[in-house]
Amino acid sequence: MTNRLLSSIFAVLPAFSGNVPAALKHAFPSASITQLGNWFSVRADPRWTCTYLLDATDPLFTEIGREFLREQLKEYGRSGHIYNCDTFDENTPPTDDTEYISSLGAAIFKGMQYGDSEAVWLMQGWLFTDDPFWRPPQMKALLHSVPVGKLVVLDLYAEVKPVWSTSEQFYGVPYIWCMLHNFAGNVEMYGILDAVASGPAEARLSQNSTMVGVGISMEAIEQNPIVYDLMSEMAFHYDTVDVETWISLYSERRYGGYIPLIQDAWRILHQTLYNCTDGYPDKNRDVIVYFPDVSPTSISTYRDQVNEISHHHSVEVPQTSILEETADSYDRPHLWYSTSDVLHALQLFISVGDQLFESKTYSYDLIDLARQASAKYANQLFLEIIESYRLGDLDGVVHLSQKFLGLVEDMDTLLACHNGFLLGPWLDSAKQLAQGEEQERQFEWNARTQITMWFDNTDDEASLLRDYGNKYWNGLLRDYYGPRAAIYFKFLIESLENGQDFDLKGWRREWIKLTNEWQMDRKVYPVEGVGDALNISRRLYKKYLQDDQTFNLQVNIQMPITNEALDII
Repeated sequence: MTNRLLSSIFAVLPAFSGNVPAALKHAFPSASITQLGNWFSVRADPRWTCTYLLDATDPLFTEIGREFLREQLKEYGRSGHIYNCDTFDENTPPTDDTEYISSLGAAIFKGMQYGDSEAVWLMQGWLFTDDPFWRPPQMKALLHSVPVGKLVVLDLYAEVKPVWSTSEQFYGVPYIWCMLHNFAGNVEMYGILDAVASGPAEARLSQNSTMVGVGISMEAIEQNPIVYDLMSEMAFHYDTVDVETWISLYSERRYGGYIPLIQDAWRILHQTLYNCTDGYPDKNRDVIVYFPDVSPTSISTYRDQVNEISHHHSVEVPQTSILEETADSYDRPHLWYSTSDVLHALQLFISVGDQLFESKTYSYDLIDLARQASAKYANQLFLEIIESYRLGDLDGVVHLSQKFLGLVEDMDTLLACHNGFLLGPWLDSAKQLAQGEEQERQFEWNARTQITMWFDNTDDEASLLRDYGNKYWNGLLRDYYGPRAAIYFKFLIESLENGQDFDLKGWRREWIKLTNEWQMDRKVYPVEGVGDALNISRRLYKKYLQDDQTFNLQVNIQMPITNEALDII
């Protein structure tokens, strides 16, 4: 059985999708080549976007498609006969005419067949989730342009927005149920465990099911181990999984034994962090790692909401999730759970620390949970800074800004305790791929750029993809996120001292200058964790989370804190 399974493992090779260099227009002036529109680029700079696409109905498309596959087969020696091609992901066709769409699909597949007569087209289904262009007639035209069985669709985001259930099972075309879960490898405790435990089985057992497999299609991994542990099992489960029972066994496996307080903590985490059912993807917009690039006057605070609601309804408004109601110009953090419940889970984790401090999996989960709670507190703290600024309270802005920056440094110290939260391995792995000093410098720059600004910024305008790949990593907080926040706070303070409007352009220039310098820097960061995660978590909790009533009252406390947990903390 093992040999049979291993023999079925193979790589999916890319097929020609139509993207070509601009030079091809000069080599083949009669070819139907068009320049695409802007895609997340500042000022539509053609160096970073606006690529060229060869029309799939042009005879040259099939010729290039054939040679593209043949060169790969020559390079790799063999193929599993499955080829990925995603011409239309985040790239809308020029017309919604169904005959045209059908001809496009047929031409793409023809190019594959000319290179490999046994070719099967594997296509991401993200376009059907992301682009309203793909209405039923257009979907059918594309899906039915290939013989049945020669096209397989990845239902890419099925744990949140399954397409199979709204498209009559992809109109008869085979598909694979996929969990996307994480965009860009952001470090955020997030997931939908119940959907993962039930979705694949529900899809497979549904009437007229065309599901042929399950998969994981994340943009990055190495975070939220519980989500990937469960999803990895789902290919072997005939029916849905009882998540509560599964988590109990998971906890025992992860820490080496049954510990009642940890079991209680994971029950809380299941119902909070890992129960995001509002349909929004979590791309981690916490203030620390995704600092707002807007004027402070465009950020709504708690006081704004109280005044507005009280004026219209004449009622007393309790302090709730401030970050859920902000101005459109502020891409607010996503909060879908009770922060007080998660604090209770953190208290339970800390309370058993003397039993589990030698367990690396426990240390990882403790750090992640303390980081999560601290990050949400930082979001709240930032809004208090903004409110002080708008009240003209200079001393308040100075004091709260110092507190925010101190929290960032303390979190950086906590993250240093475990290899899983270090910047060093990321940079080191990039440099190890290099052959020579020049390439090493380039590869490190690439690695630094990917997790910060990307690279289509100007001197005073940030990349539209800035912070997309943000990370809560030791070294990154101390040397980049903290200094960036300090620049913003400096401009807040100068605005109050001088009695002038906030200098948004000035802030952007200094932030982008900091970014460019950090990306070019060659500072070496640790690749091994150091420090006592348990004691640092205790200090962090007592310093910021235990006595701050503003944060603890952010949502109603639903689970009481046990005396046993408080005594140990």
